Formats: sequence, structure tokens, C-alpha cells
Amino acid sequence: MDILCERQRDRFISRYRKSYPKATETLLNDWDRMVSLYAFPREHWVHLRTTNIVESPFDMIRLRTNAARRFKRVENANSIIWKLLVLAEKAWRSLKGAELLRDVYDGKKFVDSKIVKNAESIARGGAR
Repeated sequence: MDILCERQRDRFISRYRKSYPKATETLLNDWDRMVSLYAFPREHWVHLRTTNIVESPFDMIRLRTNAARRFKRVENANSIIWKLLVLAEKAWRSLKGAELLRDVYDGKKFVDSKIVKNAESIARGGAR
């Protein structure tokens, strides 16, 4: 992970440990989860920081849920919901770094957002 990030964490801990021991302890306990972002390509970070990609499509559907309940046939309600999702899809942002999805899916390791060629370079502390 980014050395600057670790330096800022350490400065925060040394400054606030006495005043806010629970907060600093929580930061240290959850540190790995908080910086897991660095284990992915930098291009994907903007997408990983938000849940909006999951929530946005359903906002349009939620607005029309009451109307869908009035359909006499479930198939008709399903059809209108899927059509709305297809229409909403046209306005979605495309994924940045889509070409890196195969590497992420295949389980290749990223350190500080850079792909690691071999396990030795992880042990040395850098991506090569």
C-alpha cells in the first residue's frame, strides 16, 4: 500500500492516541479493510468507492413500484421493470480500466494499484 498513506496514519495515531484511544484503536484494527482499495487497479478505485452503481438503477424502479403492483399479470410488471432497466443502462458510465477486469478476475495481485509479476516482488515490497 501507499507509503504516504501509512505515514499519515502514523501521524494521526501519534497525535490523537491519548485524546481518542477508541478511534485510534478502531483505525488500527480496521486498517487492512480500509486500504484494501490498493489491491485493485487505480482505474477501478472510483467504482469501488461507491455503492451508487448498485443503487442508481433501482431508483427508477422504486419510483414505479406502486404502478407495477397494479398490473394484473406478473409478466407485464416484469416486462416494464426490465424495459426501464434497459433504458437506464444507456445512461450508465462505462467502467474505467475494463481491460484489467480479466486480471482481477483471474486473481492476479496488485500492489499500490500496479500488477505484480511474481511473488518475489511482493516480498520485496513493490510491484515490478
